[in-house]
Amino acid sequence: MSPSATAATESYSVPFYISGKEVHPERRFNVVSPATGKVVHEAGSASEADVRAAIDTAADAFKTWKKSLPRERRDILLRAADVMARRKEELGNYMMDETGCPRQWADFNVDTARELIIDVAGRVAGIEGSMPTPRDANTGAFIFKEPFGVVLAVAPWNAPYILGVRSVLFPIAAGNAAILKGSELCPRTMWGLCSVFHEAGLPDGVLNLLFHEPANAAKITQMLIADPHIKKINFTGSTVVGRIIGKLAGENLKPVLLELGGKAPAIVWEDADLDNAAVQCALGAFLNSGQICMSTERILVHKKIRAEFEKKLVGAIDKIFGSQHEPLVLVNSLGVTKNKKLLEDAISKGASLLYGDAKAQESTPTRMRPVVVSGVTTDMDIYKTESFGPTVSLYEIGTEEEALQIANDTEYGLSSAVFTEDLRRGIRFAKEIETGAVHINSMSVHDESALPHGGAKASGYGRFNATQGLEEWVRTKTVSFQW
Repeated sequence: MSPSATAATESYSVPFYISGKEVHPERRFNVVSPATGKVVHEAGSASEADVRAAIDTAADAFKTWKKSLPRERRDILLRAADVMARRKEELGNYMMDETGCPRQWADFNVDTARELIIDVAGRVAGIEGSMPTPRDANTGAFIFKEPFGVVLAVAPWNAPYILGVRSVLFPIAAGNAAILKGSELCPRTMWGLCSVFHEAGLPDGVLNLLFHEPANAAKITQMLIADPHIKKINFTGSTVVGRIIGKLAGENLKPVLLELGGKAPAIVWEDADLDNAAVQCALGAFLNSGQICMSTERILVHKKIRAEFEKKLVGAIDKIFGSQHEPLVLVNSLGVTKNKKLLEDAISKGASLLYGDAKAQESTPTRMRPVVVSGVTTDMDIYKTESFGPTVSLYEIGTEEEALQIANDTEYGLSSAVFTEDLRRGIRFAKEIETGAVHINSMSVHDESALPHGGAKASGYGRFNATQGLEEWVRTKTVSFQW
């Protein structure tokens, strides 16, 4: 057991799932609530032996699971959706305890994850091969679509039910087995989602769950990616870590699906419904304390309506997140420190505050209130850096070309928003913005089961959700034959 674990004030330790059974390793680490600063429980920390056991059991389970009928997989998924609905309050409590989020965000996570499961259950039977016509009339051919094998899924803490379920749901539905490397910040939340699938009757070994303490991240991740049984990796998280995952996958010739960071712009044109734009920009910037990869980080406002929009934006922030509400809680103090440093740098170089207090001290180091900064220039760190917190920058624009230049002047390209009453202009912007998604007259934070989700540039590649989300987890096999 690690030295820190001996000081734990809670006796419960979150176990792994290996071969359908809960496994309690000797080595553990503390899980601390960002809302209270107290240890809520412990969690197991994986050893190399635990990793080996998870890989071996997943490889064995795949031999049978790949032969399962689509209707069998569909029925298990539908039962999982029912289990998730019945356990909604319990699952939400885990997420609130571990991430410090409010009940509304936890419930939204559970509900959206459940919708994903139902949607995918209805798509399972739609995975189709083909029978093309070869050049020789005396031959024929089939194109089969087959699952890869064992998939490594890595999901983060900020929307753990949505992103955790998404990371394993599509591979499993397509006939793969999976190992979920859960976030050390919310292990019980991810145990909860895995327990849902097991309660629904998922065969032993098809879905396995591991955690590890941060110090072991490199060793455990390298071992998983390098193992021959692991055939594909999906990772949702920061671009910094995504580059490491991509490099390791490349060295081992493994395909990888990456959904990474963002610096989402929201363009507010002169003909926009400003009341709607203000509310949507406030929500897009500060929902879940700005800790969403799709969070609005840059608001580009047409100069003709800037003054009016600023008043409405301030009013919307006040109403939704203002002083009558509790400060926003971030998952740890590092996020608060990062955002304050970005603001300090910007202000020292000439930026000004439109809303909030960049130096405010809240009751705990994990709390921070919304801040809007204007007058940002390219030499300021906040211009390029993803804040991943309750900080948003406002820019003035006068032409479509200027708006697009700022919107695209970033390494990221995940999501964006455009506010205009002219659909032709909105679509014109949408075609030119370099992001995986553009949302016209709604916030940049948007992810639903029927729509493909993923990024461009340094925000990653590949797609989750919808039919494309299933197609990511099958590969083609060509079979030709003589008549």
